[in-house]
Amino acid sequence: MAVTRAEQRAATRRALLAEGRRRFAADGYHGVVLAEVARAAGVTKGAAYHHFQSKAGLFRTVVAEVQRELGERVAAAADRHDDPWEQLRAGCRAFLAAGSDPAVRRILLVDAPTVLGWDEWRAMDEESSARHLAEALEDLVAAGIIADQPVEPLTRLLSGAMNEAALWLARSASTQALAQTEQALDLMLNGLRAPAR
Repeated sequence: MAVTRAEQRAATRRALLAEGRRRFAADGYHGVVLAEVARAAGVTKGAAYHHFQSKAGLFRTVVAEVQRELGERVAAAADRHDDPWEQLRAGCRAFLAAGSDPAVRRILLVDAPTVLGWDEWRAMDEESSARHLAEALEDLVAAGIIADQPVEPLTRLLSGAMNEAALWLARSASTQALAQTEQALDLMLNGLRAPAR
């Protein structure tokens, strides 16, 4: 059965994305050459430019893919629980644990803010995961589990703390770092709880 042009284009795009992701995670944005990505993917440099216009275009697409996958990983961890408080804890823990993934660490946390610029990176983060965090916090406030307060600054504070902790974990050689960070996370989150009535 003959492969259609659309299937061939999709396969080329997937191969470029997979090789780009592997190289961006291993070598960082500045260590990657688009022509070498194309060659390793078994396609021409022209095909790479056709699909992504530039190395920055490929990187932007890889960042979006990693962001989406991370958001799905966090949501799946949260969805394993029925209790809204446990959903928040599980989602935050899944995000922290994801920092050990080279793609998340190098692509998403280290290179994306500088390569794409803070505003674009934040917009992508907002779309993929910060929005879910805000929704979880809104639900907890509405249920009276977290003291009534504006959710947007709380979301940004927690998101910033999580990003910083994930970066620290990714660079830490300590075998106790994740457990210690999860303990600190629980203390911080418990400080948000509304006083018992």
